Amino acid sequence: MATEIVRVVREEQEEEEEEEEKKEEEVQSELPARSQSHVQFPPRLLAHTRSLSPTCFGAPSQKKHTCRLTHSLSAMARGENGAQGGLAAAGKILKPTETLLAAKVPQQTDPSQKLTVCNKLCFAIGGVPKEVAASATAFFLQIYLLDVAQINAFQASMVLFVGKAWGAVVDPVVGFFINKTKWTRIGRLMPWMVGCTPFLVVSYFYLWYVPPFVTGRFVWYLGFYCLYQTLITCYHVPYSALTMFLSTDQRERDSATAYRMTLEVLGTLAGAAIQGQIVASAHRLKHCQGPNGTSNALNNSGGAEVVRNLVRSEEYMSHAKEVYMIAAGVIGGIFLVCTVIMFLGVKEKDDPYAPKTEKQIPFHRGFVMVMRHGPYLILTAAFLFILVAIQLVQNNFVLFCTYAADLREHFQNIVLTILVSAVVSIPLWQWFLQRFGKKTAAFCGITWIMPFTMMLVFIPNVVVAYVVAVSSGLSVAASLLLPWSMLPDVVDDFRLANPYCKGHEAIFYSFYVFFTKFAAAVSLGVSTLCLEFAGYENGACKQPAPVVYTLKLLIGAAPVAFIITGLMILLLYPITEKVRLRNKLHLEELRKQSSVSRNSHDSGVM
Repeated sequence: MATEIVRVVREEQEEEEEEEEKKEEEVQSELPARSQSHVQFPPRLLAHTRSLSPTCFGAPSQKKHTCRLTHSLSAMARGENGAQGGLAAAGKILKPTETLLAAKVPQQTDPSQKLTVCNKLCFAIGGVPKEVAASATAFFLQIYLLDVAQINAFQASMVLFVGKAWGAVVDPVVGFFINKTKWTRIGRLMPWMVGCTPFLVVSYFYLWYVPPFVTGRFVWYLGFYCLYQTLITCYHVPYSALTMFLSTDQRERDSATAYRMTLEVLGTLAGAAIQGQIVASAHRLKHCQGPNGTSNALNNSGGAEVVRNLVRSEEYMSHAKEVYMIAAGVIGGIFLVCTVIMFLGVKEKDDPYAPKTEKQIPFHRGFVMVMRHGPYLILTAAFLFILVAIQLVQNNFVLFCTYAADLREHFQNIVLTILVSAVVSIPLWQWFLQRFGKKTAAFCGITWIMPFTMMLVFIPNVVVAYVVAVSSGLSVAASLLLPWSMLPDVVDDFRLANPYCKGHEAIFYSFYVFFTKFAAAVSLGVSTLCLEFAGYENGACKQPAPVVYTLKLLIGAAPVAFIITGLMILLLYPITEKVRLRNKLHLEELRKQSSVSRNSHDSGVM
């Protein structure tokens, strides 16, 4: 399946190259003519960057940045810093018209920036283990803590909230240290991912281990969940930022992102499949038997009486602990294998055409500049609400199927159906965003889930559940693909507004993950706490009516409210397809002018 999907993605992207080149020609034809004496951005572009980045343009206190930018761009065209004198001595004159003529030709991918299918696959494989583990914890950690580890709902909510919040706080800290990391033979980001993997595997395994003592279990799970969140952050932040160091070409980065999202959804599918199929036997009706050995009627539609399982013996608990540990061991092995494949198949590249004079910005100054960049704030806020909605559905779905919809015999297959639908629809959304734009794709993809989640709440039967699963998979795929496809465009927009700022990529990615993780931590902790207030009973085969109603709200009304809020914010996102293509053209000009200036400087020195 993965090979066929990758082939489809590749064919669709090749078909779109000609169309994007036509768009570039149209955008290029609209650009005002430039002066022959020096290179400067057209007024329309400067107006665009002023509106988006007050850090370097527009504010009176920042006028020196504008002057510096104009002077630097002029210097790049004239070949200053010693290059002009060297060229004159050699009888060579730099002709700006040559560059201008070259810019009118549709831009082709630099062969050195072209990524092979193997490169893209190896890069995408690196994101698989994180999604496998994330899928397993998202769907099963909550019910594991409540029914297998048997800590109360308040303690479980504290473990989930504090662990997620700790992971969110660690994100910018890891981003800070990555920003300070020097380039090594294997890159600046790769050592982080390779180095933390063995410790990550160990922490993940012990997260699913039930210690022999009872009174200290809360501290045990809190400690290992925080450790796991720390190590997964040390892996995920550099991996996310690695997108910007694969290639300087937007099409290549978008293609690599599509490969990554396809395999990450496959990883989510694999995580749910591995964990669900292995541990499903720990949550079936055969363990819910009354004193006479017969199964209890588990109709949650009425009555507040909780039927406790009087036959849940040590044998059952031993079996439940064993299957969860087996699943943890399998997922740990996937982590090791995928990290090795990524290390062998991906080469981290710095931007070869970056201006020679650029300096790495201090972390605190970079943070202020990033937080003042309008498109980044809008994109982060919009997907913060959208991802909170997806997290609410994901984290409470197994509990909903078990206690509110009488689908405990089908939940693992329903989860697989959702994720298979998501995998199959990734190429569809990749084609859609290339054809109609990323912002349009976000609106069409995310809104699709709302009516179907409400349908499952009001009509909780098996047939409707599978229909909802297929339809919801489309929105899950869009929510996974689009933010990571749009974030590099925001980074490029920032780079265009601040052409002499370096080392900001990790800041963008780490704080995006920070905000989304912290929001997910709050939503997960609050949702579990709501179950405690509703009267959730550990180890019960039937829950009181208030718990059932709470689960229905967490699956239906709450996610819809968050999605609507996120889409309203996304309306303000300014980077349309026209702006994205314009940014692409001007970044390519910057790199070419920098390359010419650098070569001229080297000739002058010689």
